[in-house]
Amino acid sequence: MPGLVRYLTAAVLVRGADSGATVGLVLLAAHQRLPPVMGGLLIAALNAPHLLGPWLAARLDKAIQRPRLLAAAYLLYGTALSAGALAITRLPAIVALLAVGVAGCCGPLLTGGLSSVLDDLGASRRNQGWDALSYGIGGTAGPAAVAGLAGLTGPLPAVLGLAAATLVASALILTLPLGDTPAHREPVGLRAGLKSLVAVPPLRRVTVLTLLSAVQLGALPVVAVALGHELYDTTAGAALVVAYGAGGLAGSALVTAWPLRGEPEILAVRLFASLAVVTVLCALTTSYPTAITGFAVLGLVNATSFTATLTARTRYAPPGARAQVFVTSAGLKVAMAALGAALAGAAAELGGRTLLISTAAITLTAVATALLDRRLTARKHRRREHAHVAAEPRQERTSGV
Repeated sequence: MPGLVRYLTAAVLVRGADSGATVGLVLLAAHQRLPPVMGGLLIAALNAPHLLGPWLAARLDKAIQRPRLLAAAYLLYGTALSAGALAITRLPAIVALLAVGVAGCCGPLLTGGLSSVLDDLGASRRNQGWDALSYGIGGTAGPAAVAGLAGLTGPLPAVLGLAAATLVASALILTLPLGDTPAHREPVGLRAGLKSLVAVPPLRRVTVLTLLSAVQLGALPVVAVALGHELYDTTAGAALVVAYGAGGLAGSALVTAWPLRGEPEILAVRLFASLAVVTVLCALTTSYPTAITGFAVLGLVNATSFTATLTARTRYAPPGARAQVFVTSAGLKVAMAALGAALAGAAAELGGRTLLISTAAITLTAVATALLDRRLTARKHRRREHAHVAAEPRQERTSGV
């Protein structure tokens, strides 16, 4: 298979396993009649280690044989997930939590870590669209496969199936023609890599857009349930979430067939502004069918904006810190999405419409912040140019004397 096909196959497998694992572990804990809090602890153990992403990314930036590091991470993820699932059924809870936590430590390399090496297979915006599509397919197919298998064979075989998928992906990654780290891509230290998220102006603005909008995206499932209850009944929120996912897949397919054009930062600002506008329109709808359509459009716009952020990270990240930029952004996005879900849950009594408008306001704040930062940076740049031009005649007079 061509390198890109192998990459995408591996990407769908590991991202499907990562998204499906949260569902599978909760189902397994419930099947074993463990306390409900155990399901939440398992999800936390799987997701919290994403904050360790920068350290893993620094290793990936420095690795001479990056396929080996990625393959080893996927092998460890699958092994630890299997151990955690088996421990839930037979051993004390602490053992299961520790094993799942080990799997979670590898999580950042399943998402941003893998995306950071895509450009080595060929710099193309269509490739970024394919990568975004792999997130959409994996995020949809993983939980669906777990639910289906759990109904047929039980949750334990379903989770073990996810682990097996990561093992297949590990073998595929070893065949990718990534090669050695290029000589011009000299790795930078962890501190310098993290600093680039703030020091590089376009990257800083895209990071702000990514993190603040993640609050809205994390809150969306809670908001969908509340809005569905207002418009139809208590179960209507599930259809809104499905419509959002379908729209996301359609959006990823569109930007793959017709890649985004233009400056990635400008595209990201415009698309996130569109995301906020569509969110407000969803809040204003008065009929359930219209809300379903609105959530589908919301998913479509989010998928295209996500593709723009992937392109921006590839364009603006320092070559020696690309993995750090991708993984750190992804880890912080997971944290902000969790915050959004928690805030939406705490404010659920306000109703779906109010929550939608509130989350749209957060995204619009991100857009306004990015635009203001861009203007201030441009003004500072012009001042430096004027100061440089004004200094040249003085230097000439001094040298003449």
